[in-house]
Amino acid sequence: MTEKVWFMTGCSRGFGRLWAEAALQRGDKVAATARDESRLKSLAAAYPDSLLVLPLDVTRRGAVFDAVAAAHDHFGRLDVIVNNAGHGLRGAVEEVQEADVRELLDTNLLGALWVTQAALPFLRAQGGGHVLAVSSQGGLMGEATLGLYNASKWALEGMMEALSKEVAHLGIKVTIIEPGPYATEFASPASLKASPENPAYDEARQALYADFDPAAVGDPAATPPAVLAAVDAAEPPLRLILGKSALPKVRSHYAARLSTWDAWAPVSERAHGTRS
Repeated sequence: MTEKVWFMTGCSRGFGRLWAEAALQRGDKVAATARDESRLKSLAAAYPDSLLVLPLDVTRRGAVFDAVAAAHDHFGRLDVIVNNAGHGLRGAVEEVQEADVRELLDTNLLGALWVTQAALPFLRAQGGGHVLAVSSQGGLMGEATLGLYNASKWALEGMMEALSKEVAHLGIKVTIIEPGPYATEFASPASLKASPENPAYDEARQALYADFDPAAVGDPAATPPAVLAAVDAAEPPLRLILGKSALPKVRSHYAARLSTWDAWAPVSERAHGTRS
C-alpha cells in the first residue's frame, strides 16, 4: 500500500484525533490542524517525522489557504483531505440566536468549503486525491431542537455531492462520513451550544430525549478501520454511515419519504400541466 499524506481539521479530540493517530500508526503522514494545537503535543512527540501540527481556525479563509499550502510544502503532496472541524447547536428553530447560527455555518459549512477550495488545485495538479467531509445521521434527517445543526450538515452534504460530480473526471474522490451517536465530546459545552429555551418547545425536547437509547451509542475507537477502508478503496462510497444505530433510523426515514412521495404522486404529476 502506498503511503498517503493527510490534511485533517478538528484533530484535537474525538474522531479527528483518533483518525489522525490511526493514519500515523500505519505509516502515513498527517498534517493535523486544531484551534488549540497544544492538545496535539503528545501525538507530535510520538510521531515527530510524520506529523505536522498546524494551528487553524477554519472560519478564517486566508488562514485555511496558508495552512493547506504549508502542509503541501512540508510533505510535497496531499492525498486525503478530511473536513472534520465542526460543532453543534441545540435549540428549536424559534429559539436559536443569530450569532450562534452564523458561527455554526461558518464552521460546519464554510470551513469545509475553504479547506476544499484550498486543496483542490493541489489534487488536480497531481491527478487525484480524496476529499472527506464529516456529516452526521443528522445530515440525512431533521431532528427536533437540532434543526440548525441539521441544516448545516444538509448543506454540507449537498455541496459535497455536487463536488463529487464536478471532480470525478479529475480522478478526485469524495466521501461523506455520516456517524450516528458516539461517545465523543460532542455534547460538551465546547462542542454543543445550547440556545435559551422557550417552554412552548418543552414537549418536542422531551420527545427527543425520550427517544434516546444509551445502548445505541457507539465507541469512537471502533471507527478508524471504517475510515481507512474508505480511503483505501478503489471506488470509495459517496456516503458512509458509521454505527449500527444510524442505519435503521436512516432507512426508516427514507422509507417514509418514499411512501409520502408515492402517496402524493398523482398531485405531483397533475402539477406538471400541459404545454400547448
